[in-house]
Formats: sequence, C-alpha cells, structure tokens
Amino acid sequence: MTTPSYRLRVEHISKSFPGVQAVHDVTLEAYPGEILALVGENGAGKTTLMNIINGVFPADEGHIYLDGSLVNIDSPRRALDLGITMIHQELALIPQLSVGQNIYLGREPRRRWRVFIDWKRLYADAQTELQRLGLDIPVRAQIADLPIAQRQLVEIAKALSYQARLIALDEPTSALTERETEVLFGLMRSLRVQGVTLIYISHRLEEVFEISDRIAVMRDGQLVGIARTRELDPNRVVQMMVGRELREFFPKTSVKRGRLVMQARGLRCNPQLKYADLDLYAGEIVGLYGLVGAGRTNLARVLFGADRLEAGEIRFEGTPVQIRSPRDAIRLGIGFVPEDRKSQGLFLGQSVRTNTAVSLFDRFSRLGFILYRKVEAMVRKMVRRLDVRTPSLAQRVGNLSGGNQQKVVIARWLSLNPKVLILDEPTRGVDVGAKAEIHALMGDLAAQGMAILMISSELPEILGVSDRILVMREGRIEAEFSRAQASQDAIMQAATGQNHNERHQ
Repeated sequence: MTTPSYRLRVEHISKSFPGVQAVHDVTLEAYPGEILALVGENGAGKTTLMNIINGVFPADEGHIYLDGSLVNIDSPRRALDLGITMIHQELALIPQLSVGQNIYLGREPRRRWRVFIDWKRLYADAQTELQRLGLDIPVRAQIADLPIAQRQLVEIAKALSYQARLIALDEPTSALTERETEVLFGLMRSLRVQGVTLIYISHRLEEVFEISDRIAVMRDGQLVGIARTRELDPNRVVQMMVGRELREFFPKTSVKRGRLVMQARGLRCNPQLKYADLDLYAGEIVGLYGLVGAGRTNLARVLFGADRLEAGEIRFEGTPVQIRSPRDAIRLGIGFVPEDRKSQGLFLGQSVRTNTAVSLFDRFSRLGFILYRKVEAMVRKMVRRLDVRTPSLAQRVGNLSGGNQQKVVIARWLSLNPKVLILDEPTRGVDVGAKAEIHALMGDLAAQGMAILMISSELPEILGVSDRILVMREGRIEAEFSRAQASQDAIMQAATGQNHNERHQ
C-alpha cells in the first residue's frame, strides 16, 4: 500500500455554533516540509478549523487523516499525543509561574521515584528551548513580569518543545518586533527543512507572501481557493477573502487642521516614559510609532489617567488640567481604546448591548434612575454606524470576530462623543476588510473635528493613515515627521536611534 504524500487531510469538515455556521464542508491537505498559510477575514472559520484539528471541540461532520490514518482528535491532549500542537492567538500561559514552569507545565521532569520535580533539569531544558529560538529570556523570570512580545515567544518555545510534526500558528507575530519576527521565520524555515508541517494564520499579507509555500483562502466558513504562493498576488488574495476588490487599504482624505485640543509638555512616568512633548489638534490623526518598550502605551495611559504622571504639564483646550484617573479623562472628553481589547476593553461574557452601553449609564440617568430607552437607542445607533456584524444585541461579545469586537470597543467611546480619541493598536488581529473600515472611520471622525492619537506597530498603517507622525525611542519622542516628510527608512532610523537627537519639523 502506498503511503500518502500528505501529512494532514481534513475531509468535508463542518462546524456550527448557535446562530453561526463557522465551517462548512471544508476539504484541505497539508504536506510534510510545507508552510501552508491560511487566510481570511475574521469570522471566516480559520481558527475554528484549527481548533477542530487541535481537539478543542469536535467537528459536526467530516473526518481527519494524519499521515494516511483516520484519527479521532477528541481533546488537545490527544492532539499532542499525535504530534499536533497549536500556538493560539490568545496566550495560554500562567502569569504567576516562571518561564521554565510554563514551558513544561504538566510534564515536569521528575527524580526520586518520580515524586519530586527535577528543577535543575527543567530549567536547563527550558533554556535549551529558548536558545533554539535565539531568545535571551531568563528561564526563572515570572511571566507576569515579561512584556507581551516576550510572552508570545515563550508560548512559541513551549509549543516547539513538544517535538511536533504539525504546528499551527494563529497570528504568532501580532506582538513581535521585526527582529523577533525574523527569528521566528528563520526557525519556521528550519523546521520545514526537517519535514515539519506548519499551518500559518495571519492577517499580515506581506508576511504570508514572505514565508508560505501555498495559500489557502477561507470566506464565510468555506474554502474558496488554494494555490502556490508564487501564483498569487496580494490583490488577488484580498479579493478572494472579501468577495470584492479592496483597492484602498488606507482611505485618506485631507482635513484642515483645527484648534489645539490637547498639549503635553515634559511628561514623565517611570520606568518607560522619560520625557515627552505632544500636541493634538482637531481634525488631525497623529501616528505614534516605536519599537517594543519605547514607551508608546505608557504615554497613552498617562494621557488617559491610567498611569500616574510624575512630572510634566497637560493642557486641555488651553487650560492646565490634572488627569489623575480615567474618570477625569472621560469628563474632559478623552477616550481610550486599549491594545489588549479582550482583557482591558471588553467584558467577553456579556452581550454586545452591555459592552456598548456600559459608559452611557452616567450620561443617561436622572435622579439615580437609568433611562434605558435612551441607552438602547444610542446603542443601536452606534452598532449601525460602525456596522457591527452580530446576530443581535444580545449576542455574547466573546463570540464575535476580532474586527467586530474592536468595533464594539470603539462604539462605546463614540457614544460619549469624545474630543480626543486614543487608539492603541486599533487594527491588531483584525482582517483586511475590517481594517479598511476602521481606517475609513478614523478619517470620518477627524473630518468631524476629533483629534486622534493612533499607536501602531505597522509602518504601512502609520504612513497610510497619519497626518503627522511621532517616533518614540527609550521613553522619549525621538522625531516628528509631517505626512509629506515621512518614509519607512526615516521612521526606522529614528526608532532605532540612527538619527539620535535629530528632530524634523
């Protein structure tokens, strides 16, 4: 009997959830020594399909074959036993444990009748796994003390420690720097040479075209096409993903800059924010760029009152103000969409209605009574305005796609009609269709006179959306560029310190 050439074959797989047909009749093969990219808009069914392969939940219909054998993957433990591992977009690390403990959680090496954990060996083995990735992360460091980028890399090291023959990676570079991404891609290529099969899920098409051998495209739960990477181009892939041509990723309209709304001078907040000056004008989108650890999020949190300001002055509409808490910021008219929407921006177990309305109760209340009809009317208005795709307002927000979850967070703030809106990585983990919609919304808000500060790690987004660009490095504003002056090379030089102390007016 001839051994099949494929490593994995999913055959006529279907899966539905209440109100949603997540995957419908998908047949797909992946081969040894191949990097197969799986792309599609949020909600297209990519992660659901991978969760079925990984045993997170069963398929309603269909079969899975591994190296020619029909397999029943009824749990993640069974998937690991078969040599299948998955790096999820949402990290599965325990913050209170060390790096080494997380890598070998549940399979710690033992000594003395296999009763006691061999800590010396555990940390030595963990160090070896980190060195395979070229990482300099202390194995005894607590996960809670690591930045999100390093946590992502620890998750990757943990997955690779299983010696898997098939690895699925769901948005693994979403929190990585360019250098860290290069390290990951180098390792993926090495694993490919060793015959490992890799399935790579990403919204970053430039990465997909750089690393993949084939690209499979899903839309509305179905496989709509698959081809060798060299036979496709980004425009064709986007058209397959969204069912239409998407000519403008960064729709940009020129808006005349209005009054100075917010001004900051000499801001300092240890340890990451050392000195920052900032001006935000009505009708302007200011892009804030910097490498991981540059202090961008710290600056945003200080402006919103989430972190305590240690030195410096903030003026709002010309008046000196003290922003000691988010409540102070909201009263002034400042909104903040955080980087981690799932843990900081949403109540995942609550409905779309509750998540959108939570900031409205103070606004729509009289004598201690909430005016629920007005709240409901505003919620419906915001959901329609942002085109949040949900079966109903009662739908749990945790069941929505990433792009629609982000729209719900933005809708909450827009319902308060802020004068300044701070967006920290507003399109991270969002598909190209939703990304273009968010960019267009930002342009509309600026045209209506809102001042917007957008933090992003994606240079094309920074260059495509911003009217003015600030670059942070080591806790300071290193450079400023107008839209006309900005270029990818100039921004990276500022971010890496190659033009230290140079400031562009």
